[in-house]
Amino acid sequence: MEFFLLHYLFVSLLITFIVLYQVKPAFRFFCKMTFYKLWLFTISIVVAILSVPRGRNVDNMMFLRTLTRPLKYIFGIQIVVKGKENLRTKKPFVLVLNHQTSLDIMVMMEILPRRCVPIAKKEILYMGTFGLACWLAGVVFIDRRRREESIGTLTEVAHSLHKDNLRVLIFPEGTRNHGGSMLPFKRGAFQLAVKAQVPIIPVVLSSYNHFYNQKEKKFTPGNMIIQILPEVETLGLGPDDVPKLTEQVRDSMLLAYQGISGTTNGAPH
Repeated sequence: MEFFLLHYLFVSLLITFIVLYQVKPAFRFFCKMTFYKLWLFTISIVVAILSVPRGRNVDNMMFLRTLTRPLKYIFGIQIVVKGKENLRTKKPFVLVLNHQTSLDIMVMMEILPRRCVPIAKKEILYMGTFGLACWLAGVVFIDRRRREESIGTLTEVAHSLHKDNLRVLIFPEGTRNHGGSMLPFKRGAFQLAVKAQVPIIPVVLSSYNHFYNQKEKKFTPGNMIIQILPEVETLGLGPDDVPKLTEQVRDSMLLAYQGISGTTNGAPH
């Protein structure tokens, strides 16, 4: 009797779940985002185990990349990468990307080059297994509330670029931007590139808005474009050139964003 009651309860819950998933976009959004986070935290355990033999090492990032990429198939997101030839360089560089949603973690893995060190906010370090996996993969954490400490960390990274043959990935907006455009860029990435005398490679992620919108609780299958722009040389530039360099790169990225997203000033055509 108890078995039949449990069976009936399970079937009822399953049917309720399926119905809610099909007819309630907000419930579907919640389920997908929960799955996304659980996937990241679960694969992080595997990444941590695989990374232990060599300890904290930027090469461990490839474990995280490989195990994150299947998410695009699970969610039905087709990603087209344009300008791949602009990443075919073996020298150090600074990669700058626009930042829109937490899904950027999944999308950036599509183009993440080898020996690339992402710069992330310190809060991620305390996100359980995911924070541990990021630390083991060589992610550099900065405390955005401590400006002097952050500058010191970026200076250390600048000195390591040539010595350890590294690339660095930074979101110059500093935080997620859901507004359909780009926030003003912080200068840290550009100061780092000028200090190390390495080129900047801008990468633009198209708008997620046609298939993902946190405010509207929308998350459907969809397509997006990653546009890799030609490198911007910093050789011979100094600190005084950083403001102009920052605006130059932002302008080129904003123009590319509008082109691949079909928007003008954040509004769809």
